[in-house]
Amino acid sequence: MAKNSFFKNLSYSVLANGTNALVALILALFVPKILGADEYSYWQLYLFYASYVGFFHFGWADGIYLRFGGEKYSDLDKNYFNTQFWMLTFLEIILAVGIAAVTILFVDDANKSAVFIAVGACCLLQIPRTFLQYVLQATDKVANYAKNFLLEKIIYAGLVIVLLAAGRRDFQSLVGADLISRGITLVLLVYQCRDIVFRKLTKLSSGLYEAWINLSIGIKLMVANIAGNLLLGVVRWAIQNHWSVETFGRVTLSITASNLLMTLISAVSIVIYPMLKNISVDKYPGVYEKMRNMLMIPVLGMLIIYYPAKELLSWWLPQYADSLRYMALLFPMCVFESKMTMLVSTYLKAMRKERAIMLINWGAVGITVITTGILVYGMDNLILAIASLSLLIGIRCTIGEGVIVKHIKVSIWRDAIAEWILVIIFVYSGWVINSVWTTIIYLAAYVCYLIWKREALRQLIAQCRTVWGKKRNVEGSSKD
Repeated sequence: MAKNSFFKNLSYSVLANGTNALVALILALFVPKILGADEYSYWQLYLFYASYVGFFHFGWADGIYLRFGGEKYSDLDKNYFNTQFWMLTFLEIILAVGIAAVTILFVDDANKSAVFIAVGACCLLQIPRTFLQYVLQATDKVANYAKNFLLEKIIYAGLVIVLLAAGRRDFQSLVGADLISRGITLVLLVYQCRDIVFRKLTKLSSGLYEAWINLSIGIKLMVANIAGNLLLGVVRWAIQNHWSVETFGRVTLSITASNLLMTLISAVSIVIYPMLKNISVDKYPGVYEKMRNMLMIPVLGMLIIYYPAKELLSWWLPQYADSLRYMALLFPMCVFESKMTMLVSTYLKAMRKERAIMLINWGAVGITVITTGILVYGMDNLILAIASLSLLIGIRCTIGEGVIVKHIKVSIWRDAIAEWILVIIFVYSGWVINSVWTTIIYLAAYVCYLIWKREALRQLIAQCRTVWGKKRNVEGSSKD
């Protein structure tokens, strides 16, 4: 049953995150052709600020996630979570009112005022929902979380399509669609977790103390997540600052295309965390090696689609054809970021080493700032600046994995070296050769890698067949 539950959660999580990535990609490709430049800019400004709203719980929800990961939802102290939920919600009400007040007093531009007030409303709608989502994730109710997240994206995409089809071309309508989708799914999630939300408030004094504990624990993870976002943010900001908005847009399109894979991988990491919290620490090494093979073998294989994908996008968006070559430099970022998200960060969270995550991420940010300064402002080299992203993210991932293997006593260095060799072959063939030979050369290297990993591949296939056989047997029994 545990395996069935795992794959059920995994299926829903991948579906939800995959839908999110697909909706974002479709909107990025079609909305700019429909909206005017000004309206599109303000819509993007709202989305940019809204992407940082998740940090406005200040680590509170992260602390809950770390402290209670692996527990059963039915065993939770509902009075405790009720107090934490409403205290956090009250904080967000104060924050939303503060944002609105400052905007009314100090922002003269009517469109910017609308954006900032909408961001305040987004805080009020999103953060209480984030709290409940983290509770569901921590207690292995990932399928419930994923259904809610999936519904939000479906409602949002549906509303945007209806509005555009009806002739609405103002950014306020699209922002309203986003807020409505968040509001509807907040109400549904509150109803689903009504045994937490609708209770008499108790233990407010002890609730303050517990809130401080959650904040002090979670703030490290939140600061680490901020640093993770800054790795891309620093380079992207420098590009638009030193060159132009057009250059920034072209690079962003390649990053968006490259991020699709990472979105799907993050769905897997959500499911792995509660699983790790429910197994004994002595099983961590064996599970790590299996999960590593399960991730890296297919992810490295997915690099084969680079050249066909680049050619297809170049045909669809001929004005971006030249800049889509940057995907050859950015695709390896997916390999390392996928490993960091699914394995390294998840294991470090389960081992309660959030401080290590924070130090690794902020160390990488410091190096990124220095490197970007040299490559962008000193050398005026866009290509090296973009290539440095994959290199720095790869180094960060390797350091993080080194911390893990030191504690769980496994040897992965031969695998890590092989992966770096494959990435180097991919970048060389994709950037320098840049033809159909790119696919042929990398495919040949990947086949050699599979031959070297044939035993792990055989075990992986056998495991998938076993799980699939059990799943079919269970489905057959349930029909009988």
